[in-house]
Amino acid sequence: MRARLFRCATLSVALALLLTGPLRAAKDDIPTPKEYGVYVKTAEGMVRILTNIVFDEGDMIYLESNNPPRFKLNDLPYFIVYGKYDIRYLTLNSLLFVKQSPLDKPRFIFGKDVDVEVKKGGDDLYTVKPKGLFGRGYYALWINDAAWDIIIE
Repeated sequence: MRARLFRCATLSVALALLLTGPLRAAKDDIPTPKEYGVYVKTAEGMVRILTNIVFDEGDMIYLESNNPPRFKLNDLPYFIVYGKYDIRYLTLNSLLFVKQSPLDKPRFIFGKDVDVEVKKGGDDLYTVKPKGLFGRGYYALWINDAAWDIIIE
């Protein structure tokens, strides 16, 4: 009787550990930043991306390049968006050169949307991962009137 009770208890504990392990691991994968913002998850940790302004000139919506951060293609598994943003309007776009500004800064228009997978990781915490192949180039995460631009080498 005692041996049967011991086996049953051991089996229950093992089953509980096996079932709760994947649930904990899925939640622990996404690091939570200390401040609201948009980050790139790299092998070394999180790198914050500064916001760039989206300009509207007539029918053209563009942004001016302001020394965006550069990442290697294999260093960018996903983006982390932390804060009160309307994620329904989030897009990841390639940026295409259009012309120089009067102050000699290059202007870029938003090109084709890149398909992304957005997952909620907690309150105001989301991961944005490109679907399929993701190549080198100049890209921007765009939500409403703000964009976070990066160059992937």
